[in-house]
Amino acid sequence: MRHDGTLLHFDGDGVRLAASAWGDPANPPVCFFHGGGQSRRSWAGAARAVGEAGYLGLTFDLRGHGDSDWANDGDYDLGAYARDVGRLIDQLHGTVTLVGASRGGQAALVGGARHQPRIRLVMLADVSPRTQTDGVDAIRQFLRRSLSGFAHVDEAADALAAYLAQPRVANAAGLRKAMREENGRLFWHWDPRTAALEFISPPSEQAAMEQAAQCFRRPLVLVRAEHASLVTDEAVVAFRSLAPQLVVEEASGTHHMFTGDQNDIFAARLLHHLGNAVG
Repeated sequence: MRHDGTLLHFDGDGVRLAASAWGDPANPPVCFFHGGGQSRRSWAGAARAVGEAGYLGLTFDLRGHGDSDWANDGDYDLGAYARDVGRLIDQLHGTVTLVGASRGGQAALVGGARHQPRIRLVMLADVSPRTQTDGVDAIRQFLRRSLSGFAHVDEAADALAAYLAQPRVANAAGLRKAMREENGRLFWHWDPRTAALEFISPPSEQAAMEQAAQCFRRPLVLVRAEHASLVTDEAVVAFRSLAPQLVVEEASGTHHMFTGDQNDIFAARLLHHLGNAVG
């Protein structure tokens, strides 16, 4: 039966992961992973597009996010996310394409590097082994600010606009579906423990990313956001020195994690690279 946004569940490493699916289950799977603080809905348009183009589009909530389980042991280290990716690959058929933004991109590269015979392509949205400190600090501040919750959706919309340095969303009420209510306040739909300082760009993350990039031999694409400071020119040079096959593109008008519907601009680029990749 063909999927059209069907809710599915998969086993991660000790957690149950929620996914939405588009396309024929018999088609080659393309897995989408969102950034920290996002949910699988951020990739819905792109997954729908690849589903219509002859693939199985799957968007996943990372552990501790959206409708996926929160980790009982509070483990939100990059290694835990990467192990989840590995478990997902084991449950899918054929060669798998991994697409990830920010934290989801890190998990895709590290997890994919451990399962290379099963990987068709890895495509990253604005993430590389080396990240600019200023950009990481902005993410850290936004996540920490969110821990105390918001009195109403307008307050959350203001905080999001300030973090992204872009105009406030026209319909703040639309953010409500990405939030949960607790004791009269609104919180983003993720486990507050994911924002612990030890999980936000510790030195071990760069080492893990560099090791993964250096051993990765499958097709690899990086799409940089024009209006983001995390992936510098120097970071790209360093990335390519580890993975010479790296293809780098820039998406004009986008911000880090390609928030909201901006993730969907990936669809055309992704389909182009899928057409060139050998399964």
